[in-house]
Amino acid sequence: MAAVQTTRPETSSPKSSPVGGNGAAYGLLAYLIWGAFPLYFDALKPAGAWEVLAHRILWTLVVCLIALAATRNLGFLHRLVSDRRQLGATTVAGLLIAVNWGVYIEAVDSGHTVEAALGYFLNPLVTVALGVVVLHERLRVLQWVAVGVGALACVYLAIDYGRPPWISVVLALSFASYGFMKKRIGGSLTAIESLSAESVALTPIALVILVGVGMTGNATFTSHGSGHFLLLLCAGIVTAVPLLLFAAAASRVPLVTIGLLQFITPILQLLCGVLLLGEHMPISRWIGFAIVWVALILLTFDSLTASTRARRLARAAENCAI
Repeated sequence: MAAVQTTRPETSSPKSSPVGGNGAAYGLLAYLIWGAFPLYFDALKPAGAWEVLAHRILWTLVVCLIALAATRNLGFLHRLVSDRRQLGATTVAGLLIAVNWGVYIEAVDSGHTVEAALGYFLNPLVTVALGVVVLHERLRVLQWVAVGVGALACVYLAIDYGRPPWISVVLALSFASYGFMKKRIGGSLTAIESLSAESVALTPIALVILVGVGMTGNATFTSHGSGHFLLLLCAGIVTAVPLLLFAAAASRVPLVTIGLLQFITPILQLLCGVLLLGEHMPISRWIGFAIVWVALILLTFDSLTASTRARRLARAAENCAI
């Protein structure tokens, strides 16, 4: 999934309809697809998480190469290789998202989809905390309260699980760190260029994984029928399409709207885990999730308030200039 920063106010107004409306539709579709990922990865069984991750990387690269060729932009790869700084940054970003993907796939494969969904609920809170620790950003009062409530939820869930919710923590940290790296890279790359760069960096790792899986006799790509073969083959499309939809949405609607839409994904993942994949969710666990949701409501309210205040100040400045 794409990393989304939800804590900074959006000062620009949304583009007028129908462009803005299309942007919201693109964003909604992207988050719906991401929300259905547990069903896709569950359908890939008996392929293990490592094999699925490797195929996801390789077929994503294929999709990216086709897209670059169609837009006559294959020269981007030469520019990428010659720019060591950008190649290094995208490699780090690629490794972080690979960790995120791998842990998420393993979570679904091992029956921990609900815990994985919690990781994406926690992601906005971890992103805010990362901004304080790494970028030394100053938080508003409600943001501090939200982070504190989120930390309380983690402590409560650790007690309820009888262990720290490692899957949730790793997913939230890796995704927030990935967003941080994407911010460092900046807007110099389009969505397809960024995904291509990350896929190029990860391809050697994917090939090593596939060789290792094959040598242990656990490869399933060609040994479990045409349906399984096609499902693994679609890994690239499943990865690339929602990212491109998200990029189209991000350029058309305010950041606050994107921040609100992003909660669709973990909600759907939670519902998939409980209602469709049969994972048990005791009342005590629901209480822990409810504490997280309180933190997210506070964070969202603060973001909306800050965005409204910023727009009013911008309009006042424009009126003064007139």
